[in-house]
Amino acid sequence: MLQKLRIQNYAIIDELTIDFNDKLNIITGETGAGKSILMGALDLVLGKRADTTVLKNVDKKCFVEAYFAVQHNQAVQHFFTENDLDADAEIIIRREIAATGKSRSFVNDTPVNVSQLKELSSHLVDLHRQFDTLEIGSTNFQREVIDALADNADLLTQLKEVFGQYSTSKQQLEKLQLQQAEADKEVDYNTFLLEEFTTIHLKPNELEEVEAALKLLSNAETVKQQLSSIYGAIAAGEEPLSQQLKALAQKLGNLKAYHGDIEGLQQRLQSAQVEVQDIADELERIDDGIHYDAERLNEMNERLSAGYKLLKKHGVTTTSQLLEIQATLEERLSTVLNIGNAIEKLQLQTQALHQKATSIAQKITVNRNKQLPGFIKNVNALLTQIGMPNAQINVVLHETALTATGADEVQFLFDANKSNRFEPLHKVASGGELSRLMLSVKSLVAKKLQLPVLIFDEIDTGISGEAAKQVGIIMKDLSTTHQLIAITHQPQIAAKADAHYFVYKLMVQNAVQTSVRLLNTNDRVHAIAQMLSGEKPTAAAIENAKEMML
Repeated sequence: MLQKLRIQNYAIIDELTIDFNDKLNIITGETGAGKSILMGALDLVLGKRADTTVLKNVDKKCFVEAYFAVQHNQAVQHFFTENDLDADAEIIIRREIAATGKSRSFVNDTPVNVSQLKELSSHLVDLHRQFDTLEIGSTNFQREVIDALADNADLLTQLKEVFGQYSTSKQQLEKLQLQQAEADKEVDYNTFLLEEFTTIHLKPNELEEVEAALKLLSNAETVKQQLSSIYGAIAAGEEPLSQQLKALAQKLGNLKAYHGDIEGLQQRLQSAQVEVQDIADELERIDDGIHYDAERLNEMNERLSAGYKLLKKHGVTTTSQLLEIQATLEERLSTVLNIGNAIEKLQLQTQALHQKATSIAQKITVNRNKQLPGFIKNVNALLTQIGMPNAQINVVLHETALTATGADEVQFLFDANKSNRFEPLHKVASGGELSRLMLSVKSLVAKKLQLPVLIFDEIDTGISGEAAKQVGIIMKDLSTTHQLIAITHQPQIAAKADAHYFVYKLMVQNAVQTSVRLLNTNDRVHAIAQMLSGEKPTAAAIENAKEMML
């Protein structure tokens, strides 16, 4: 609820504080007294555009503060969480306009921008004026009204969760299908490339090893001749090197007694003889392992030729690089296969979630359809009651694609003259008709919808007598569960007030100022009597006013 409104240096208001009642607050006053100025000040809190023309004293800043008491308002709690603001049971919104024209906004003393201010205020205040585009024309609001009457809250919660899962699953499926489509473009080519690798079946370092072996085999005869010659010189000739070293080591041993360094030299010479003999043995082993094989030579040439073709084709130089390419091709083809399996699973999952969401949406549609006849009948009865006997409302459901709110769209249609030509509200309903229609609709759903403060600015224009009385009765009934603030010229409505505020002008230091006072019972009787019969109310008007207030 709006607990308090403080205004300073705005238009012809010097300083003003209004403490509101939590039920039906009525504001009256003569034309031009400043009722619209109050609404203009409230507009600043709601995030409307500000400029320096509203400053009463251009040397001082203007500010408007609104104090709200909020309990169990999920939309407000969500706003504070999303904007990282400290939530409290009392919310203070302040708007300041400096003499320079700069505007600043605060929520609980924390600076906010105008967009944030508008979002928050939309959850706190529902302001209805003549000629405003009211939220009753919103398809979202129309759907929420029918769903509230149909008690669809639990089903909508279920649908929102399941539809969210379905949407996520569908997005994942579409992403995988796109990946598969891209992969399918190359799958045939990659399969062909991989078959070339699997045909040759390379082993690590194979081409390098084959190249070395081929070089040796191609020169086998020359290599064997040279190896035999070297082996003979070392170990098998007339005077093999190995035997010469052995003999020299023995001679050197005979001289050990004559010099201390000779023994070490003898040992080194003996080691050299052993090493040379080992070399000879290794040469013999290598020579014995070399055999010229024409068939083997041909196989190796063919193998190397096939390998060189792959190296050239893929622009690499080593066997390991080719094997890396092979692994990449295998991974790509495996990915395509895995994507296919994943797509199949996701298709089943997505289909199941869609069926589940559709089933819930169908229940919601059934519930909505059940409410339409009674809702239409009740609203039309209220329209007649409040002075619109020729006006009719109709509600239709249009089938739509499945969403988080169901599979149909709720639309309110209006006929102002019983022509049976129903059109969307925004096309045919006037501001006054929309306001009174909104009052009728909200009076039906007030106990089921979490409504903010309802402010009606002269929605009674064009009605009087019994119709005005009925509007007052509806407002009074609605105020038992919601705070209402209404600006009115109708005594029948003013008589229903829980708190009656009178707006008036006064002269202060040769300047006109607007002020507001809360009327006591006697003052209320006098004010309502004036609304009935003029500046100087008659005794009959006073008695009539008292009767209205009962």
